[in-house]
This record gives sequence, structure tokens and C-alpha cells, in this order.
Amino acid sequence: MEKGYLTIVLHAHLPFIRHPEHKEFLEETWLFEAITETYIPLLKVFEGLESDGVDFRVTMSLTPTLVAMLRDELLQERYLYHIGKLIELSGREIVRLKWDPKLLRLALDYHYRFTNARDMFLNKYGRDLTSGFRRLEEAGKLELITCAGTHSYMPLMNTSKRVRAAQVTAAVRQHEQVFGKRPKGIWLPECGYDYGVDEILDDEGIRFFFTDTHGVLHATPRPKYGIFAPIVCPSGVAVFGRDIESSKQVWSSVEGYPGDLNYRDFYRDIGFDLDYDYIKPYIHPDGIRIHTGIKYHRITSTSDDKDVYDPNIANEKAAEHAGNFMFNRQKQAEHLYGVLGRKPIVIAPYDAELFGHWWYEGPEWLDYLFRKIAFDQEAVRTITPSEYLSENPVNQIAAPSPSSWGYKGYNAVWLDSCNDWIYPHLHMASDRMIELVDLFSDGNCDPLTRRALNQAARELMLSQSSDWAFIMKTGTVTDYAIKRVKLHIGIFTRLYDEIKAGRIDEEWLSAVERKDNLLPQMDYRYYL
Repeated sequence: MEKGYLTIVLHAHLPFIRHPEHKEFLEETWLFEAITETYIPLLKVFEGLESDGVDFRVTMSLTPTLVAMLRDELLQERYLYHIGKLIELSGREIVRLKWDPKLLRLALDYHYRFTNARDMFLNKYGRDLTSGFRRLEEAGKLELITCAGTHSYMPLMNTSKRVRAAQVTAAVRQHEQVFGKRPKGIWLPECGYDYGVDEILDDEGIRFFFTDTHGVLHATPRPKYGIFAPIVCPSGVAVFGRDIESSKQVWSSVEGYPGDLNYRDFYRDIGFDLDYDYIKPYIHPDGIRIHTGIKYHRITSTSDDKDVYDPNIANEKAAEHAGNFMFNRQKQAEHLYGVLGRKPIVIAPYDAELFGHWWYEGPEWLDYLFRKIAFDQEAVRTITPSEYLSENPVNQIAAPSPSSWGYKGYNAVWLDSCNDWIYPHLHMASDRMIELVDLFSDGNCDPLTRRALNQAARELMLSQSSDWAFIMKTGTVTDYAIKRVKLHIGIFTRLYDEIKAGRIDEEWLSAVERKDNLLPQMDYRYYL
């Protein structure tokens, strides 16, 4: 007998990185790696489950910046060049390793994966992976939800409701254009919730969102069922809280499955291991060694002495861990059903890029998990939030607490001594955007001014991406993040000055439009 529900949520996001002014740009490879290692493998898993008649449900957010990049012709062309180089490199590896049976097997596997990825990207999806996700949603297996326009961190965008609302409006409009219908749910960037955000969501027809555990547990009044049932804001929008137990089993590098010593080691890559002259044509043109995605070792231990990766053993571990996760959800559902007197829903959200990119065996783990849930037990059923709300329309009304899923659960990651300098600039630009919109609120302006206003809105949104503050905090590519904030604020400021003066440099504006072409349907009146 069914005792509860499981909702797997995959948050797929990358910041908008597109540099046509460079032949090759290092950070663009983030998208190319994710396409090869995460998005195509996930599509293959979901389509395989569907073709085998497995009843499963997945909820997946595709952020507007990611959708824009996946549909961009320049980046599509550059991905084909990128995957072509990997196919060439893996072919050379097959020749180099022909006398080493263990490594040769792995090289052959990589060569197949890369050629298969190119074939699927080019021939099956016509270069646009969003078409694959849309078809799965239309088949009833996937619920696609949106995110804020540029993944802006809502709690720190509190100078004006209109600025927050514009991010949501832009996202909803793009989602409707690309996927053929308005989204019912949204992933608030970084799970960042603050008072009043739900009212903005309600205005755009969004019916649910997610918070971290304490966002629901600290709600007012305190939820009767904790995080195992949604609460409904006074605005009418439902809130689902993250389950700590199921998240930790997958996320934790110490206690979670991805840390198993038999899984592939992410950090040992031939881009760093092999002779420089040999690998030079396949790393960055400036000679910067980078991850190629070809990795021959398993985690083994924390030392540099790693054993050769064995895909058969890793595959067995993925199946074992999927069974363990399913067993734990069964027992969790059975226990909670007895305590609560109603079927609990367990919300298990993860960054999509964990599956395949960081955790190589992650897609296979998902495949095993959904098959086991469908055929090996009856206590738990996978469900989407929309399906849950349809089946369980009566839920407690409560106001969620401000929260995030970042370190310490609030704003510490995005408001730190290393990144707090950006906010006065973002807030001033936001105020100026409102000023411009109010000047032209009736839409009565010439085409050139309209273009400048729309581009100003794009530049403001691009500067508001939570990724820049996050990168400054983690210290990964800090100079790039700082440059991006300054660049977009600088362009916005020039546009503001030119619009106010009535002297817009059309040639310069056209160049900016070609480079920062996010959200082509952008309308400055989103800020009204």
C-alpha cells in the first residue's frame, strides 16, 4: 500500500556566459561540459525509462540563462567544435593506450560517449536540447519549472518590488515561449526567500516554490506536518521544504554516495596528467591546463595514488546505492505515515550538474532508482508538485521564514566582505531603471529608445546574477566575476545617460545587443 510520495527536483543552471569577441573563451566550457556530462546523459536516462514503460516523475528547473545558452546558435556551433576536439583526443588515446587493456577500455568508452553525445545533439535534438526536455514534459514524465530571469538572489534585491517582479516576469515569458505553456512552479535562486516574494509569484500565476528546510519549519504558525507537507502562503502560493535526510545521502562528500571510493575521481584528468606537448591542442589556447572530461582513476583515497577506474564495479555500486536510497525512503514514508496520519511528501532537490559532471555515475544511479521504485516496492510513489497539489488540495496556511540553502541558511554567502561592494551599485542601477521606465511608462517612444531601454533591462538583470557574488565568495574565478558586474553596470550606466540625454549611439548599442543577447523577448515594461 502506498504510504508516501517522493519528489526529485533537479535544478539545472549556469550563468549566462557568451563571448563572441573571443574565438575560444575558457568559461564557456562550463556549458559544453554540462551538455556532454549532464544534460544529454539525463535525457538518455529519462527517455530510456519512458521507452521501457517505467512510471516515473521528475521535476526540473531550467533557468532562463541556461535555456538562452542552449538555444544560442553561436554556442551551439562552439559546442560542436568542442565535442569534435574531444572525439579527436579520445581517438588518440585509443592509439596511445592500445597495449594497456584496462585504460584502453576506458578510452574506448569515452570515445563512444563523445561520438554519441555529438550524434544526439546534432541529429536527435537538432542542436537544441530544450526540445528533448519539452517532449518529456508533454509525455507526462517531467515537470519543467522556471527560475528568476538571471538567477538573482531575491532577498538582497529588496529595494523595489518592481525589480524583483521583473526578474520573474522575464522568466515566465521566456518559459512560455520556449516550452509552450506558463510554468506552474519556480526554483527561487539559491532557495532564497524573503517576505513578499510569494506575492510576486502569485501575480505571475506561479503556484509553488521550494525553500530549504528551515524556511518551512520556521514558518508562522508552525507547520503541523513539518516539511512533509507543503504549506500555503497567505497569497495562495504553496511552499515545499527540502528534506535533510534524503539530501544528505546524495550531497555529502563524506557521508553521501558520490564519495564512495569505487566511483570515478573527478579531479584526476588527463588535461593535467599528460605531457604538455601531447595535450596542448586540447586545452585552452593560452596553454592553461583544463579538465578534458577524460579521467581514468577511481577515488581510491585522499592521496594522489589512485587505482584505475572499473566501470563495472562502479555500476554495481550505483545500483546498490539506489537500492539503499529507495529502502530509506520506504522506511521514512512508512514511519511518517504512522506518525502524521497522512501520506508525507519527501522533497529531494539537487543541482542537476551533480549528476554526471561531478558524480559521473549519477545518471545511472537515477536510472536504477526510478526502476527500483517502480518495480521493487509499493510504499513510495514519485510525484511532481503539481500532481501532489492536485491530489491534496487542502494544506495548512502559514508564512514561510526568510531563508536560503547557502551556508548558515541565510544571506552569508551572497553578502560578505568580499562581495558586499556590489550592492550599492546594483541598487542604484535598479532605481535608475525604475526612473527610466516611469519616463516611458506609456510605451510612447521611438524604436531606438525602446531598444536602448530593453538593453538597459538586460544589462541590469545580467549584473544581478547571484553567480557573481557566489564566485567572489568561493574564490574560483573571482576576477571574471568582478569584471562581469562592472561590465554590465558600466553598460547600463552609459545607456541610462544616453537615454536621458536623448543621444543614443546606435552603432554601439547594436554591438552590445549582439553580444549580450539574453532574453530576446525582453520588454522594459516588465518593470512597471
